[in-house]
Amino acid sequence: MNSDVRIQLLSPRLANQIAAGEVVERPASVIKELLENSLDSGARRIEVDVEQGGVKLLRVRDDGSGIAADDLPLALARHATSKIRELEDLEQVMSLGFRGEALASISSVARLTLTSRTADAEQAWQVETEGRDMQPRVQPAAHPVGTSVEVRDLFFNTPARRKFLKAEKTEFDHLQEVIKRLALARFDVAFHLRHNGKTVLGLHEANDDVSRARRVASVCGAAFLEQALPVEIERNGLRLWGWVGLPTFSRSSADLQYFYVNGRTVRDKLVAHAVRQAYRDVLFNGRHPTFVLFLEIDPSVVDVNVHPTKHEVRFRDGRMVHDFLYGTLHRALGDVRPEDQLAAPAAVTGMLAPTGQAAGEFGPQGEIGLAASLLEPAPSESVWRSPGAGYQGQRSQSGVPAAEAQGAYREYFAPLNVVPASLPEAQGDVPPLGYAIAQLKGVYILAENVKGLVLVDMHAAHERITYERLKVAMASEGLRGQPLLVPESLAVSQREADCAEEHGAWFQRLGFELQRLGPESLAIRQIPALLKQAEANRLVADVLTDLLEYGTSDRIQAHLNELLGTMACHGSVRANRRLSLPEMNALLRDMEHTERSGQCNHGRPTWTQMGMDDLDKLFLRGR
Repeated sequence: MNSDVRIQLLSPRLANQIAAGEVVERPASVIKELLENSLDSGARRIEVDVEQGGVKLLRVRDDGSGIAADDLPLALARHATSKIRELEDLEQVMSLGFRGEALASISSVARLTLTSRTADAEQAWQVETEGRDMQPRVQPAAHPVGTSVEVRDLFFNTPARRKFLKAEKTEFDHLQEVIKRLALARFDVAFHLRHNGKTVLGLHEANDDVSRARRVASVCGAAFLEQALPVEIERNGLRLWGWVGLPTFSRSSADLQYFYVNGRTVRDKLVAHAVRQAYRDVLFNGRHPTFVLFLEIDPSVVDVNVHPTKHEVRFRDGRMVHDFLYGTLHRALGDVRPEDQLAAPAAVTGMLAPTGQAAGEFGPQGEIGLAASLLEPAPSESVWRSPGAGYQGQRSQSGVPAAEAQGAYREYFAPLNVVPASLPEAQGDVPPLGYAIAQLKGVYILAENVKGLVLVDMHAAHERITYERLKVAMASEGLRGQPLLVPESLAVSQREADCAEEHGAWFQRLGFELQRLGPESLAIRQIPALLKQAEANRLVADVLTDLLEYGTSDRIQAHLNELLGTMACHGSVRANRRLSLPEMNALLRDMEHTERSGQCNHGRPTWTQMGMDDLDKLFLRGR
């Protein structure tokens, strides 16, 4: 180091501009800070006006508690806040903002005007700064109870940073996304957004289930809510509620994922891993799940002060949170049946129905229908009786047995060897996927249900059924280990070796036997018989990495599931195999009782519904 260079204090202006580099990246960063201040002030209505994507003007107006006149200059000072007082307050932060840097950082790179009035003040007061000497000017003003913050000419005094801004539309899209994320976090607050004088977003207060669902549809699109499962479960001091998209409603990018911890939007590696694990074998390759989820947890066991943008959090017991999220979502997706997908969309009901207790990774599976395998004769206890009979032998709404109600039509359909699936009198007894009426090109099953036509990919559907049965059998019978003739040695870090010892029983249950040879050395003496072709060294090393980072790992299970999926694929009915009507109906009934039957092992859909409205559109009926 040059001895002539002396340590000196930075000027207040330079210090604020450096801090602004952490807080203010683009107009979206500014709007985030201003909106969080408005929400922390108790606002119930927030209006946002934007010009030129937020570069020329950002104005946020709220009806919150306001700021006292004497506090206005202090509001623009660094590390000045009303939200925390002592160190203990950081242990359970409930406010969105708490560092006291936002307004000081924004005002150092823009022209800022803050106008506010408290409920007990006779008039409002206004403070202005222009990013140079940071000396605020306070003067009286006219304003209702609440606060308005106006930010003009962002980065006017730092042209080097201004040239890094994108096009107006791009900047506005980022800004609008910030508002949408906060609008989902606070259903009790109305949000209104205008861009260049044009209304873009108008979200009213949402204080009941229906209006909350309506807001989700406004932000995420009606298609998401129609293809989403409502989730609500509480356990061990954790509560998770919201909506998770069906695997078939996936995206090419992770742009429809909203996760909140105590109302704060976060992007957390632990959360992302748990969600990805829950969708593991139901998503098509390269696709991303969709969700709007809210986790409520004791503030004292989560640290929100780990990142300048407050997007990341740290949980005191990350393993428990991970297992809770994974178990809840895994169970919710596993419990989906065709009748759930055919039910009225959440946008109509707006209900947050509980999904039941979450199961662990190796917990009990849901009941799997054991109706006739396509490779064996159907047992007498099968849930179907005959293609023409009512579902599980129930009676129709008219009181006449479904078989009798359809009897009059048998003679007409006899030449085609097809039995009609349902009649108006028997609609109450028709199962969700209806009754098979034909097979198309040896690949697809055509069935009729109450809503119209059901198309089923025969091989994909049976592949999922076989796969789920194999998983149940493996979970109940355990994994048989195969000793290695020559144990494989594995060089690891001391931390990884300690982790292997700590989780020795877990590895044993999965068919592995690990022995510690030294401080940084392991021996692999046994591996699961099903994974005898796998690279044991690499697999164990990757699993230990996961265990250290997340407290859990699904790599072994993923490898096993991949193998079971291959077995299920080869053991399933092949394309071009002709099936009888009883066999087709047996497959439909099995689908209705099998977990995740809406997708095959590779994430492709196994069936689709074409309602009468869809068919009428094809033939221009009613026009």
